[in-house]
Amino acid sequence: METSAKRAALVAVDLGAQSCRVSLLRWKQGQPQMQVMHRFPNGPIATQDGLRWDIGRILDGVKDGLRLCADAAAEGIASVGVDGWAVDYLRLDENGDPLADPFCYRDERTQRAEKKVHEIISPSRLYSLTGIQLLGLNTLYQLYADKLAGGRPGTFWLNLPEYVTYRLGGHRVAEYTNATHTQLVRLGGQEWCEEIFESLGLDISAAPKIVPTGSIVGSIGGDLAKLTALGGTKLIVPACHDTASAIAAIPASGEDWAFISSGTWSLVGTVLKSPCVGDEAREMNFTNLGGAGRSICFLKNVNGMWLLRQYMDEWEERGSAISLSALLQECEALPAPDYLIDVDDPPLTRPGGTLGKINAQLQRAGRRTFSAESRNIPVIANLIFHGMAERYAEVLRSIATITGKRLKRLFIVGGGGKNFLLNRLTAERTGLEVLLGSTESTTLGNFAIQMATLQGSWNETTGVAASAVARWAEEIAEPVFEEARNRETV
Repeated sequence: METSAKRAALVAVDLGAQSCRVSLLRWKQGQPQMQVMHRFPNGPIATQDGLRWDIGRILDGVKDGLRLCADAAAEGIASVGVDGWAVDYLRLDENGDPLADPFCYRDERTQRAEKKVHEIISPSRLYSLTGIQLLGLNTLYQLYADKLAGGRPGTFWLNLPEYVTYRLGGHRVAEYTNATHTQLVRLGGQEWCEEIFESLGLDISAAPKIVPTGSIVGSIGGDLAKLTALGGTKLIVPACHDTASAIAAIPASGEDWAFISSGTWSLVGTVLKSPCVGDEAREMNFTNLGGAGRSICFLKNVNGMWLLRQYMDEWEERGSAISLSALLQECEALPAPDYLIDVDDPPLTRPGGTLGKINAQLQRAGRRTFSAESRNIPVIANLIFHGMAERYAEVLRSIATITGKRLKRLFIVGGGGKNFLLNRLTAERTGLEVLLGSTESTTLGNFAIQMATLQGSWNETTGVAASAVARWAEEIAEPVFEEARNRETV
């Protein structure tokens, strides 16, 4: 296999809650060319014992994608990196096999666990220990839910991207950025917080070792290693938290910018050099997600495209399917609503009954509600779009207040950046210059981190250097995403 990292190909696996993709990066005439080789749908499955992910189907899809990449890359594949959504995990038996399909973070089992945890450790203490946004879906509450359900103590666990990496031949580890979002890592450190594990009676020995972003954690094994292009291919943990990979790929400098990583969730934030955990940050429930190069992605989760997808799926079940493009055109012709719904209302973050939940919110506010007639489809969607844009603006105003930053630019990356109406409303509500980044920014960041590691910009303390990741993201993006990067501002 070609040993030069600049000549051999790279593969990025991006696990999404609604769809997953396997992408190949190759060099032709010295220029990087990225191609999505395989996409496959994903989504939680309602079972008798809760909402779960079909991990076997996910693994099969990843392996199918790797085979397609191996067939295409005669020059060989230098490395593979897997990123994905955070907080969900698998419990493993003594042989390293899953005890069951993993729970989905939207399962309602954590509601009781969250209350119990806060009876033992106050929310303010949790925040001071970890700097992570209090969300009932976090790994912390899920692990405690396992305990309440009588789960076997000491059973080893791995978050999803790291589990897939492990099944491909890697070591059992937790990558730094993904580990921070569990709400179990000591603030500002790279180790598990012993106080939390001890207070809650959780077994810290069942937690994987935390490794820096960009670490080489093994090589492709099993039948895949028999494929010529994958023989000796390294497994590199990028920023396994997909948002951290996406942010690493943003082509920005200076202190006047913020970002929205727009997908299933909308992650609204800015990049800091150190955690921000003052009273205002805690009261407004911001998170200090670990980033590439040990930076801090200071952000807040906002209900994202998942809410819109739920809404559209419900109308399809009623026999009134509508495409997103048609829906956007109809909404654009409508006036701004006289009431803005709260898209982060807790019921709207759980599956099912979206129309009823929106009507309940409207009723509580003394506003008119809407019947389940097809003529109301764009009217209610318009409420969602305006509500999302206003929520973005609220969060960004809070960021400016807490950090003291004078924000001027807003980078929107991820698949939600295709939503021209939401982009326009966001520009209007925030008053910021909105710049549209790559819709595949997570994959771009994944590749950039792999390249930084392969070219020697990694150390065991901070992992990959953020500056090296930025340079590689710029180089890869130049020919690959020229059109996206040069779209006019909103």
